[in-house]
Amino acid sequence: METGGNSLPSGPDGVKRKVSYFYDPEVGNYYYGQGHPMKPHRIRMTHALLAHYGLLQHMQVFKPVPARDKVLCRFHADDYVAFLKSITPETQQDQLRQLKRFNVGEDCPVFDGLYSFCQTYAGGSVGGAVKLNHKVCDIAVNWSGGLHHAKKCEASGFCYVNDIVLSILELLKHYERVLYVDIDIHHGDGVEEAFYTTDRVMTVSFHKFGDYFPGTGDIRDIGYGKGKYYSLNVPLDDGIDDESYHFLFKPIMGKVMEVFKPGAVVLQCGADSLSGDRLGCFNLSIKGHAECVRYMRSFNVPLLLLGGGGYTIRNVARCWCYETGVALGMEVDDKMPQHEYYEYFGPDYTLHVAPSNMENKNTHQMLEEIQGKLLDYLSRLQHAPSVQFQERPPDTELPEADEDREDKDERRDPDSDMEVDDERKPIPSRVKRETVESEIKDTEVNVDSTRGLEKAAAAEATSAKALDIGSLKIEEPGVKLEETSKQNDQMLP
Repeated sequence: METGGNSLPSGPDGVKRKVSYFYDPEVGNYYYGQGHPMKPHRIRMTHALLAHYGLLQHMQVFKPVPARDKVLCRFHADDYVAFLKSITPETQQDQLRQLKRFNVGEDCPVFDGLYSFCQTYAGGSVGGAVKLNHKVCDIAVNWSGGLHHAKKCEASGFCYVNDIVLSILELLKHYERVLYVDIDIHHGDGVEEAFYTTDRVMTVSFHKFGDYFPGTGDIRDIGYGKGKYYSLNVPLDDGIDDESYHFLFKPIMGKVMEVFKPGAVVLQCGADSLSGDRLGCFNLSIKGHAECVRYMRSFNVPLLLLGGGGYTIRNVARCWCYETGVALGMEVDDKMPQHEYYEYFGPDYTLHVAPSNMENKNTHQMLEEIQGKLLDYLSRLQHAPSVQFQERPPDTELPEADEDREDKDERRDPDSDMEVDDERKPIPSRVKRETVESEIKDTEVNVDSTRGLEKAAAAEATSAKALDIGSLKIEEPGVKLEETSKQNDQMLP
């Protein structure tokens, strides 16, 4: 495998993938508030680029079905979901105690349409998982998702509902093992915590570590009980560049795929790991970031691509546009087409931006030590753990009734259930298609059972408990969570 991020595959992986893309035209209207770095408007900017590069014509485009309360409660606590549903900017002063309890107010503000926003981005991720389960597509994309910090009973780091955990729970209905990979600059703590003691979900997070939010993700945090060695953390320092990143990413993920053999992969593509991010301190190029997508795509396993962080929004849109092209196997022009947000991309009006000359504090010795330690952890894993036979939870129906549109002529794609807010006239394609169109081999493993997902923990034993979340039976081992400053003692899968 090449180590750079400068080209798309032209060999055995140069095959067409069927891609389902989820987008709600209203998502760009949600507003966290003045001065807040999280701007959902970046999703609309990404969509505009996809439209004007002609990429939408090569995907099934779906408007996500909003996730209902019962779907959110498969992971989140009932009272937390009820709080998100009821709170408004006008009523928040009357619920100060609840705001503090659920960590809502500063980093995670109350804004107009908050619950609808959560339903929309979670609906896209769960909808993508459903499409993968039913083999409607090979890759599903939801750039509005990837909010990896949300906990069972608590908002965190601009994240309210953990759409990633919900989508993984959906995938576990069909796949024995699901792999979660996180290339956001921040540690994927909410997802790791949810699956910390199960061997059915492996979590691998590449992130800045040391005096940086959320402060978790030490290389020594490897899972607990049956989940030991099924949580991997790759702690990085400021200024990491493409070459250094791939020196770790490719050997580690190659070994994970060999040993864990996931039936499906969820890749969180947080763009705050790019050079020049408003809140970040890494030095990845867009091609270098996208090389991680290309590499995971090359295994030809059902793949769910999600968004995440990213706070220099013109670069977020650039990155996710380019990575959509990678998912499709299409190379897009660097010269940007004219579109409604064109002025954001001056003065060069190009898709790619050069990394900075910042110092890379990740020495080669440090990288070799990290790689060696993680590969050693992986060598201790049981290859492809089996799953105990149980009755499988009922499938989420496909197609869902709410997705249907009576007038099929209004659809951009014959298989699409979504009306998009762009003009219906064809847009000249500015992409170069890969030439190899060989059929994709089916590497999926269907199962008739789901085993218990156990609770994240790191303390002494107490009596065993069982918790039923949605349609998944979750058996909790005899452990209790350590006390933290943030009411983190709630029961987790």
